[in-house]
Amino acid sequence: MCKLILMTENIFNIFLTVWVIIGLGTFVYLFKTTAPYGRHETAGWGMQVPARIGWIVMESPSVILMFSLGWIMRYELETIHETFLMIWLIHYIHRTFIYPFWMDMTTKTMPIIIPVSAFGFNVINVLVQAIGIYYFTEYSGKWYENNVFKIGLIVFAVGMFINIYSDLSILNMKKEKGTGYHIPQGLFHRSVSSPNYLGEMIEWLGWAILTWSISGLVFFIWTVANLFPRAIANHKWYQAKFENYPKNRKAIIPRVI
Repeated sequence: MCKLILMTENIFNIFLTVWVIIGLGTFVYLFKTTAPYGRHETAGWGMQVPARIGWIVMESPSVILMFSLGWIMRYELETIHETFLMIWLIHYIHRTFIYPFWMDMTTKTMPIIIPVSAFGFNVINVLVQAIGIYYFTEYSGKWYENNVFKIGLIVFAVGMFINIYSDLSILNMKKEKGTGYHIPQGLFHRSVSSPNYLGEMIEWLGWAILTWSISGLVFFIWTVANLFPRAIANHKWYQAKFENYPKNRKAIIPRVI
């Protein structure tokens, strides 16, 4: 039995290695080709679907599948695993069922390839997180008291605050100035063009720390691979669209880039 578990864990680790390599390839690719939704939407990407529906569909595995796996494995999970599940669901319930109705989406449609590909990614990511954290990462009975957990939880909470606050700044700006695109002026927007992306990267860094898992680290790598190039693209788009765009504002990391 122990040999079988070890073999299974080795296979899982091989998959994680391949998955990281794909993520790094995606990082390079997205510097050359910006995902065609939102302000970067262009013609020629096929069938369009309503943006809100597409968003809900593509994010839904992160809620439905993760909750289902937690329910199926509920008799095997420790309290710390249930805590991880709760933290995960706090983010994704907001992201899946609140955010798309909360925000005034300037672009009303997106190419169907976006929700389809994101749906596939989220299915794989949920399985990677659940299997890696629930089965292949061991936690002491006092993991809550571990400083690693406490630091990770603080980092996660700070990232989520930056993420949501930045989205609220955009929402309030559109209420004041009308729909369409404007130069963001919120608290965190003074430093970077995409503080919501910065916040999300900080969130999943916190997740990697508080779970202290390879799976969590892999998700953080994928988050950076996806959002960092898009933040650079957003910054260039703002600079091209607005002649008076702040010269000292960076793309994603304050005072750096």
